[in-house]
Amino acid sequence: MNKCIWSRLGWDPQTPIIDILREYSRYFIGERYTDDFAQGLLALERNWRGPLAANVGVYTTLQQFQTLEEMASPWTLKNWRFLQALYRAYYDAYVRSRLLYESSLEEQAMSLLRQAKRIGSLLAIAEAEHILDRAVTQPVSTGWRTRIFQLAEALFQSPAHMQLSVHLYQGQEEVRGANLDGVDYPLNNRPWLKDRFAAIRQLTTEEQRLEAIKEIVEWTNPGPGGFYDDLGSSVEQPHVVKGPGYEHDPQFLRSPQHRYPYRKDPRPIRLSWRGFSGPLNDAPFRMRYTNLDPEARYRIRIVYSDLAPEIKVRLEANGYEVHPWMLKPVPRQPVEFAIPQEATRHGELVLTWQREPGRGHSGVGCEMSEVWLIKI
Repeated sequence: MNKCIWSRLGWDPQTPIIDILREYSRYFIGERYTDDFAQGLLALERNWRGPLAANVGVYTTLQQFQTLEEMASPWTLKNWRFLQALYRAYYDAYVRSRLLYESSLEEQAMSLLRQAKRIGSLLAIAEAEHILDRAVTQPVSTGWRTRIFQLAEALFQSPAHMQLSVHLYQGQEEVRGANLDGVDYPLNNRPWLKDRFAAIRQLTTEEQRLEAIKEIVEWTNPGPGGFYDDLGSSVEQPHVVKGPGYEHDPQFLRSPQHRYPYRKDPRPIRLSWRGFSGPLNDAPFRMRYTNLDPEARYRIRIVYSDLAPEIKVRLEANGYEVHPWMLKPVPRQPVEFAIPQEATRHGELVLTWQREPGRGHSGVGCEMSEVWLIKI
């Protein structure tokens, strides 16, 4: 479909996208689907706009495609282009359903951990783990999941012979289109929490266990007068200096990007660490803070990504060096540095990261997943 769109725009850049999609739908799906299928394709695009948890339109998109599915002739139900869109609609709805469910489970687990001092550390983590495991033992929207697998099989049997799974259909790998293998990928911090629980159980005293649980519960808390940015999320980074943006910098040579690794990380890491923000090539990455206490001292805590670990990074605060050229920690872990008080005495702070110049690679090497500015 994208080839059809760009080929048509290459012929006439002024052609409305909806007109191209209607032509596509009429030719490949059928005249009766000219507008309905075209509108459905636009709805699938809207599914991926903004935070998924807030996108209630994802379920509406599925309902629209389910209506088309019920109306479809046997011939249309064998049309692989029609099946591809159905697959996307079911997949998106299933992922959103799981996201809401697993986010709720994590919040319930965290609520129990907050009671650890009263009910005891070992009981708290046992109950919290039991709640988190409901994502597997009591899964949600299993009917949608079944339909996804049915459509994957139909697409494999179709003339397109789509290989949506490595194990089932000998696809090359998940990142090459075998996305059925990622249908149950955790959408909360369950792997990281369970890994932390295992470590906490090895601690010898209740005081140590409670302190470790407190660290989990207050992970994102920078303390009074502090600030936290989740750079692994596209919507929780209020202090990032955005740069010119796509309209004026479509190659993102001067604007930071929010990115995810090419492959899903199998390690039990935090959800925030599965994404990161940073520049490309030798462009700097900046974060700006205002209305700081000019009399206070601050520290910076950073979780660097481990992309291109051989490339060093350097951090300045209003021109004062915070840390010199250094290799990023592998495996990933938070690192802390003092901010020179001279840098914050006027109440405004600009942090500037730079990677080693001229290192080439794929342009990566200066990415962060989490940043805390801590008032001390």
